[in-house]
Amino acid sequence: MWIDSHCHVSADEFAEDRAAVIARAREAGVERMLAIGAGYGVDHNARALALAEADPAIHATVGVHPHDAETLDDAGREKLRAWLAHPRVVAVGECGLDFWYLNSPKEIQREVFAEQLAWARELDLPVSIHVRDRGPEGYEDLLAIWRREGGGALEGVLHCYTHDLPFARRALDAGLWISFSGILTFKRDRGLRDVAAALPLDRLLVETDAPLLAPEGHRGRRNEPAWVTVVGETLARVHGRPVEEVARATAANARRLFRLAEAP
Repeated sequence: MWIDSHCHVSADEFAEDRAAVIARAREAGVERMLAIGAGYGVDHNARALALAEADPAIHATVGVHPHDAETLDDAGREKLRAWLAHPRVVAVGECGLDFWYLNSPKEIQREVFAEQLAWARELDLPVSIHVRDRGPEGYEDLLAIWRREGGGALEGVLHCYTHDLPFARRALDAGLWISFSGILTFKRDRGLRDVAAALPLDRLLVETDAPLLAPEGHRGRRNEPAWVTVVGETLARVHGRPVEEVARATAANARRLFRLAEAP
């Protein structure tokens, strides 16, 4: 059984067939899905939480994506703090830094990321983290903020990892986990499979980031949680392990990080 540790199943792209998408995921052996609330504005978090309330196989995360950092105001903070207290919310996020698009100014991104880490520390929640940059700045800033604000007391995952092996190892040393998406399966993976192969399986997760980043064999289509199996099969191949072993390991890792009970 698999766990899709990062998907946006509350997104509008699934409005017409969400129930069928979730059913296909179950048929494919996906036992749990983490519905990421951030990424479509602060108020979208409520939609992820509503899915988690309605389906025991779905858990929610709540946070502010770095793209939306500039929009966070006191009213938004009040909503987020209320949602984070809900028992179906298992993590803060996705939050972090995105210096690739710069939809929000860098300094505001840094401040809002640090603020969310403070919430995670206060509420004893793990963190789902987004980081992207054309150079090293965003990655270095993110790790510095993580160390400063986490103080060794936080756990979190770098979702949709695409950076290099040295940074991944430093992230692991800082208490972070690594999650791979459909990018791992792309024919032009830019060395990402080599990175994945060099990392310990007991610190790795798999995800779809649906509706984005459909894996090889489904490129150009809307992604969905059922296809996390394709990511997991690629991870198994680069580690030279049976697919079933990697499914068990990555699911166990997700349950440990997000403190999920065993599936019934």
